[in-house]
Amino acid sequence: MKNDRLRTKSVYNIAILGCGKVAHLHAKAILNLPNANLVGVWSRSLKTATEFAAQYQVASYTNIDKLIRSKNVDLAIVCTPHPFHLNPCVEAANAGANILVEKPLASTLDDADKMIAACKHAGVKLGVVSQRRWYEPVKRVKEAIDAGKIGKPVFGTINMLGWRDRDYYDADLWRGTWEMEGGGVLVNQAPHQLDILLWYMGEIDEVYGHWQNLNHPYIEVEDTAVAIVKFKNGGIGNIIVSNSEKPGIYGKVHVHGENGASVGVQTDGGAMFIAGMSGILEPPVNDIWSVPGEEKMLDKWVEEDCAHFNTIDPMVYYMERQIEDFLQALETNSEPLVNGVEGRKTVELFTAIYRSTRDNKPIKFPLKPEGKGDMYGRLSSKK
Repeated sequence: MKNDRLRTKSVYNIAILGCGKVAHLHAKAILNLPNANLVGVWSRSLKTATEFAAQYQVASYTNIDKLIRSKNVDLAIVCTPHPFHLNPCVEAANAGANILVEKPLASTLDDADKMIAACKHAGVKLGVVSQRRWYEPVKRVKEAIDAGKIGKPVFGTINMLGWRDRDYYDADLWRGTWEMEGGGVLVNQAPHQLDILLWYMGEIDEVYGHWQNLNHPYIEVEDTAVAIVKFKNGGIGNIIVSNSEKPGIYGKVHVHGENGASVGVQTDGGAMFIAGMSGILEPPVNDIWSVPGEEKMLDKWVEEDCAHFNTIDPMVYYMERQIEDFLQALETNSEPLVNGVEGRKTVELFTAIYRSTRDNKPIKFPLKPEGKGDMYGRLSSKK
């Protein structure tokens, strides 16, 4: 199998599929890693592929199979718009490459399941970009939960209050449409926080949710969504995500434990980061910490994390950490931290919120794909 060969390999050939704004962050991250070699890029547009490839002095292709095979690609990173992750993923996997997909894994469960199945059939690994898991304060919360410092996590919350203006949606033709973006804040901006909440709280039993477009009449998709979550561990959760608050306030994930202690992280502060359009303005920090005996550690951690943030390019640094994790998984023939199954959980969660709005009832888990690629359900809820 391909991965048996990779276990003893010291440098890995990487290709980028899709040459949009976020692809530049991946290219820069790859160039910073000593065991990674950017060997080629693919785009449906020859002009786009050629221009991107020239910038990074690599080969350009409009045929994925040819790129993977001719350049002996070990890892292909899919950076196309969300509804178009499926075909590049399947083509690259069939050609023998392992796959890392930009978040979310897919815009529909149908696509997500096909991608997981294709990679399993091809015997290659599948991962999903969720680089905020490598933020130091995010890891600190996870470590506290795993160590039992708050007892069982019983209440988890997301509050993500951001802003996207018309210039953002006009920047690319695919933004703001069901067909090209697959959804709004749930599909594009919230997956990072949804993934972190699921990482902290575990499997879901039931979701009741609702979405609306509050103040973006020039787009088709939702700019705001809320949900109540019942977890299988007996805990509950609350999700509030929005692109409707100028200029962008914060993104927070908090977890409260059965012993009364609370831990949390502000993953984003101020105007939200937009790949290729803006930077990260405020460092991620722990903003709640009441673990017995550690209450006074918060100021120290904030100081340390802010100092670290000011010494790195955070837009690239944490992408490096995720790619590094994937290459380590290839080296040891293990699973990357955020594999395809983990990525599917986020797709399942936002799909449940769409279905709950459509059907006006709680949605039990697990979810299976519906017909028409699972997209028409969310469309019909707001006709």
